[in-house]
This record gives sequence, structure tokens and C-alpha cells, in this order.
Amino acid sequence: MRSTDFAPDILPQNLRGICRQSRTEANDFMKRSLPSTNAVEGFGALAQSTRLTAVRQLLAVHPNTLPAGEIARRCAVPHNTMSTHLRILSRAGLIEVERDGRVMNYRANTRGFEQLVDFLTHECCKGRPDLCGFHPATALKEGEEAGLPIDAIVPAFNVLFLCTQNSARSIIAEALLERLGSGRFRAYSAGTEPANAPLPEVVRRLEMLGHETSQLRCKAWSEFKGPNAPRMDFVVALCDVPHGQICEQLGNRLAAAWPLPDPAQFSGSASERTTLLNELYAMIRRRVEAFVNLPLRSLDRAALKTRLDEIGDTTRLAP
Repeated sequence: MRSTDFAPDILPQNLRGICRQSRTEANDFMKRSLPSTNAVEGFGALAQSTRLTAVRQLLAVHPNTLPAGEIARRCAVPHNTMSTHLRILSRAGLIEVERDGRVMNYRANTRGFEQLVDFLTHECCKGRPDLCGFHPATALKEGEEAGLPIDAIVPAFNVLFLCTQNSARSIIAEALLERLGSGRFRAYSAGTEPANAPLPEVVRRLEMLGHETSQLRCKAWSEFKGPNAPRMDFVVALCDVPHGQICEQLGNRLAAAWPLPDPAQFSGSASERTTLLNELYAMIRRRVEAFVNLPLRSLDRAALKTRLDEIGDTTRLAP
């Protein structure tokens, strides 16, 4: 027999028990380590802004599906780029795909998200996460059983975007937050000197990018001052302060200033205006993405105000 051969039948009884125990422990270790590998892949798939946006869009329409092209439009990325992101999410078990002829339709796999949460909370309170109320699935189930709407279980934040004419910047911000907020935010917009209607090129651009525009209109800031108006949690001023635009006093609401150029002042050819409008859309999208990813419920008012101002600081966030 070679020294590397292993023959348990000729081992003493106590050593056979040790070997069996070692094999059992090894098997248990493999069972424990496999979920860890899956969790790393799942969290890694979510650790990218486009994939996170895609997942939120799919969760917002669940249990319905979205075709790949629509997801690409909503995420404002090329179709081939979106296909790569969708494959990563699918491998991680976070989305499912159904083929309808030549169209690929995607649905959020809620079980995949439940498993990620279970992985994080499994050891909480010595294996009893319900004791500290940390398990979100438990809270959601209890709320649904009590007949509460989703908004009553997880209240949405009201956000008002304010600019001069409410015809471009604030309209774009409202449309973006409605899409990226995934139900956690209600977006509004208004102007200190509202125009009669949003800029046609802004509406066309939003529609090309897959935004719903039928409800977008120019509104006066005064609509949100009355006793029956929705209470705003955040007011974000988009006026181009460096070039002399001044937004009205924001009162005691938690406010931030994100100064942005006014498309109404854009000049040049049609193609040049389109380029400038695309750049403005990207600037606003980056700010809105940063905003929706803030840990709002864990920050006090002062810290939150600082973070909001940082989002609008072009020296910190690339325009």
C-alpha cells in the first residue's frame, strides 16, 4: 500500500470515528460556503448603478415583465450594454428571462432578493432576526396581512424640484426621480415664474428615453404653499445662481441647491442644442442617482443637509 492510500476499514475504531466526523464537518462547511459564494455574486451584481436601476425598474412592475429594449431605454444605456448587465443579473439569480418570439422579457426574481436578505440577517439576534425587527420581509408580510398599502408600510418621501420656469430642468428631474425612485419617492416640480408649457425639445427627449410625459406640466411654486398641498420632505432648487437666477425662499423645508444651466438660454444649431440638452440630462441623472442612494433614514437633519449640498457641488460631483 502506498503511503497516500487511505483504507478506513483497517483503522482503529476511534480513528474511523474521527475520519467520519471530519468528512461530515467538511460537507457541512461546503454547504455553508456555497450560499456565501452566491451572496457575493448577488451583491456584486447589484453594486453597479445601471444594474441597480434595472432591478428597481423590474421590481416596480413585478410580477409583470419588461422587454430588454424598454429596460435599456429606462436606464438610458445602449441595448448591447444593457444585455451584458442583464446577463450578470440573471446569473446572480436576481432576474428571470422569458422568450416571446424574438423578444426577451425580464422579470424580477423576488426569491433571489429574499435569499440575500436572509443571508445578511440569518445570524442576527442569535438566529432570531425577528426579535430586533430587522427582517424587512417579516415587516412587509405583516403589513400586507393587516391590509396596509405598500406606502403605509414604507412611506415615500415627497420631493419638489424648483427652477425659474419649470419648463426643463425641474421637469427632467421630476421625470428621473419618478423612474429611479422605485416607489420610495414622489416627485414634483414647480417654477417661480412658470412657463405655459414645458420646452417641446425637453418633452421629446424624455419620450425618446422612455419617460412617461403625459402628466408633466408647468406649475407655480404657490401650488405647494397652501394647506391642502402635499407636504414636501425635500425641496431642491435648480436655478442657475452663478448666472443670476434666484429661486424663491424655500422656508423651513429641508432644502438643497443644485445649480444647473437653463436650457431656455441654450443657443446654436439644433444639433448643438440637442448635445447640450443630453449633457444636462446626464448631469441631472447623476445627481438624482446620488440622491436616491443616500441612507436617508439613518442620517440626522444636519448630516443630510450636508450630503444634499455635496450632490449639488460641482467640485465634488463631476458635472
